[in-house]
Amino acid sequence: MLLKRFLFTGLFIINLLIVDLAIARQAPWLYDYADSTQAKAAKHNIPGYALVFVEKGKPEHIFTFGKTSRKGAPISEDTVFRLASVSKTFTGMAIAKLAEQKAINWDTPVSKLAPEFGFATNGRNDLTVRHIVGQASGYMPNAYDNLIEANYPLPRVLNMLADLEPLCTPGKCYTYQNALFGVFEHYFDAQNTSYRAVLNREILKPLGMPTASAGLAALLSSDEWAKPHIAIRKDKWREGKVKKSYYRYSPAAGVNASIKDMTIWLRAMLGEYPHVISDSLIEQVTTPVVKTSRELRRRDWKGYLNDAHYGLGWRIYDFKGQPLIYHGGWVQGYRAAIAFAPEQQVGFAILMNAESNTINGLTAAFWADFFTQYATLAAKQEKTQN
Repeated sequence: MLLKRFLFTGLFIINLLIVDLAIARQAPWLYDYADSTQAKAAKHNIPGYALVFVEKGKPEHIFTFGKTSRKGAPISEDTVFRLASVSKTFTGMAIAKLAEQKAINWDTPVSKLAPEFGFATNGRNDLTVRHIVGQASGYMPNAYDNLIEANYPLPRVLNMLADLEPLCTPGKCYTYQNALFGVFEHYFDAQNTSYRAVLNREILKPLGMPTASAGLAALLSSDEWAKPHIAIRKDKWREGKVKKSYYRYSPAAGVNASIKDMTIWLRAMLGEYPHVISDSLIEQVTTPVVKTSRELRRRDWKGYLNDAHYGLGWRIYDFKGQPLIYHGGWVQGYRAAIAFAPEQQVGFAILMNAESNTINGLTAAFWADFFTQYATLAAKQEKTQN
């Protein structure tokens, strides 16, 4: 095979029945997929990526390709990437854990969480923590992302958001945001802590995620990290500098991680760390908050999705009749995607140091291959048992 593989051992249990499908080992589909992915990356001159396939309690399979930069080291399982909006999956769980501890409440109005910014005076007392994390604030989608990228101060952006006329009542429509997550950045600072400290305390340290972090300084101080690559024309990239703008909104897009860290994160979401992340917390963040009909029209995904919602930091898809929990991320020079199938108890993640749209097709194709393989093996096993 063309790619690096890292394997461990374990046991796979689902629905209280021992079902030894051993999907990755019984068929070559996973390695065919990995080789096809490498071929596509080479075709599009993608500098580097790392991907992982995880079955609950079974060997993880990690594949790496390319380099951290043109003259850099090869991508490894310890290479740190920016997660961009995949950071929201961590924020959703961190808030859920704080809510469980009664340190914060999902139904707390934003006007109480951050009273300085005029949300109450503009009649937005119905805007709550749940609406921010659940992407149902009612504000125009991606409101003032341009101001984030122009390095406007966070207080100024939040004040402008408070003055913005909403498209709908909170909770009634899907309106994806980044800037509004600055409320949490501000709130934690006002509590004499920080998003980074909360994330470390509630998730990263308890799970033992060795190279995960939040913030620009943490990325730059990593032992090995992938440099950003920006498109200059089709299939051509130039190495760029890491922009700090979205790091000022770390709850939205400020987490960094390696594929080894993402393996642990997937295992946590599959229930392997119940002392840190309980089944009830997983259920809480993956319960739909608002319908996201536009997702059904996404290129590369539209042939597979029957329905789509946003939960609390995660997207919830009906992928040809199978539940799939997903999130993607894009910030200048990086792409990321993570997803897990709760019924089959498997997960997948891919991190890339180029802002290439190929990640969408690669992710959708992975799940199409997986569900096809799973159905085939399950049918064979049922036939054998009968």
